Amino acid sequence: MKILGISGGADLPHEEGFSSINLKTDTIHDSAAVLIVDGQVVAAYEEERLNRVKHSGKLPVQAIQKCLEIGGIQLDEVDRIVYYCAESHLKFETIGHRQRYRDYPYADPKAWLAELLGRHFKVKVNMEKVMLENHHYCHAASAYYMSGFDDALVVTIDGASPEGNAGVILSAEGDSLKLLGTILNDDSLGSFYNVVIEFLGYTVHDEYKVMGLAPYGNPATFRRLFKKAFTLLPEGKYRLNRSWYYVLMDSFEPRLKGGEFTQEHMDIAAALQETLELVVMHMLQHYQQVTGHKRLCMAGGVAHNCTMNGKILYSGLFDEVFIQPAAHDAGNALGGALLASRKLEPHKGTETLRHLYWGSGIEPNDGVYQALKQWEAFVSFRKTEHLVEETAQLLADGAVIGWVQGRSEFGPRALGNRSILADPRPEENKRIINAMVKKREGYRPFAPSIQEEHVADYYVMPQTKAPYSYMNFVLKTQEDKQALLGAVTHVDGTARIQTVSRETNEKYWLLIEAFRKLTGVPVLLNTSFNNNAEPIVDSIEDAIVSFLTTNINTLIIGDYIIDKQPVAKELFLTFVPRRPDNSELKMSVGYSAAGEKQTNYEIRLHFRDKYKTGLSEEVFRILEQSDGRQTIAELLTATGGGRKTEEIVDEMIDLWSLRLVSLRPLESVPLAAI
Repeated sequence: MKILGISGGADLPHEEGFSSINLKTDTIHDSAAVLIVDGQVVAAYEEERLNRVKHSGKLPVQAIQKCLEIGGIQLDEVDRIVYYCAESHLKFETIGHRQRYRDYPYADPKAWLAELLGRHFKVKVNMEKVMLENHHYCHAASAYYMSGFDDALVVTIDGASPEGNAGVILSAEGDSLKLLGTILNDDSLGSFYNVVIEFLGYTVHDEYKVMGLAPYGNPATFRRLFKKAFTLLPEGKYRLNRSWYYVLMDSFEPRLKGGEFTQEHMDIAAALQETLELVVMHMLQHYQQVTGHKRLCMAGGVAHNCTMNGKILYSGLFDEVFIQPAAHDAGNALGGALLASRKLEPHKGTETLRHLYWGSGIEPNDGVYQALKQWEAFVSFRKTEHLVEETAQLLADGAVIGWVQGRSEFGPRALGNRSILADPRPEENKRIINAMVKKREGYRPFAPSIQEEHVADYYVMPQTKAPYSYMNFVLKTQEDKQALLGAVTHVDGTARIQTVSRETNEKYWLLIEAFRKLTGVPVLLNTSFNNNAEPIVDSIEDAIVSFLTTNINTLIIGDYIIDKQPVAKELFLTFVPRRPDNSELKMSVGYSAAGEKQTNYEIRLHFRDKYKTGLSEEVFRILEQSDGRQTIAELLTATGGGRKTEEIVDEMIDLWSLRLVSLRPLESVPLAAI
């Protein structure tokens, strides 16, 4: 049986105005599609990897298409389509007063989904194929059914759900999931965390940044204040004090985005992290005692807090712990498909999670060569028969490498197939990579990838068993290894580790082995291959573009080693610009500080105001006339730009770096534009 799970909203790429879930706490995010055939995952994709917008909440039409291509089927060949929300709480509606792009003629949301998908993919979709599953049960299934456990305590925790819950606690045995308790949206730990991080100049999806800041602070400084934020109740329950937020506002001056971090900010982050861990452990201790379960599964966005996860391991409360690597809403596409699979074909079972390499593979070397030929004015490249040895030598010599191999990973982590790699030893590498590639806060830590057979030599292993292949847990680094691994050891002597198995990723394991032979260290610094404005790269072209718009030293794709060529800016005039389908140009009339009327120009993406920037009039006119075929030079001539050509080129390159426009060499355009 072929089952397609999907998560996300109802907007198509060019639309903005529909919400598929009546969820007031936050906009819809992390759209995804997963294809399961006979109980086995065949393909999985987050929409952001394809439309290049972080945390995209669009209907995942590109992700669906990729999954179908990998599975070798059409949409009308799918037996079931599963959406990640209970039918009783699924409402299609316009948001605010935005333009209604299309009418909603259906009382039954299943009919609406069937019609919408059928119209987009130009096939007939029977509404009887559509299934709607509870949000948190999707989270739970994504963890439990891939854990390999016969029974477990299953806990999901996130920001909110349309069904009114921010989490559920379940007892799982066999295929059954028995409800033990719920966390109401009003007591959402995810929302609580997000409210506090706003005082630190962050917002939704920045939670991991504050988790990384917390070790620099002292939780005791504001422990008394944070204890007023919650009340621990009997039977594993708790209550959040909603009025406490006003106390917080009266107690601190919020940090403005981009402002300096003070010790006060660090102490707030530390107290916040401690509070989260305290409340979660209160729940887990009770339900473990009541159920007797010695295995734990967790999912939901809060389960991405790998510091908390490490504390759970070291507590010894459970014998085994499994955290779903795609614990956020993208994982609900997986969970929904697994729920349907277990209901419809319980005898098929589900494979225990072994890896997350479920995306598209890169082209064979001939395909890599053809792609690189299109960019040969900007890069030099050569094929090698000694790839891992040469790459390991580059890393040992201090190079920062973009590494693209095999099928792309599902979920928020790069696990060795779409990674930026570096030597884990020099502490300075942490600052260098944060500045040169990520363009982010210097305190942010990087993860070590370590051969699984050496992990106990470098990290303090808990007695509790867990899979360490997915960067889900923060562990203590052995004291005698902390100075050695300066670039991947956090200020508190910990690391968010990824173990690498030769069985599941041989090429990456061999690269680490070659590095070990050169340096004696079976570890590499691994971070996701992207800059601060884009999701992790997926395709060969994504990798080339990210390489050209960051300061990465060398790019490796397949068996090709790629370096940058010095390029005159005039060459960019031969590029063809194209706006993303989910973008819009805006022109508005306002006033300057002096009270003079002025015209403002901007480009923005249809996903929050985070993805927008101002434009000059000349670039606005160029983008307004761009058709995916004309070069910048041709458009400049047609629009009669008045500024210096060099300034216009610089502005276009900046937009390219922000992924607000795409630029492609002229000779590669006809294929891409069709």
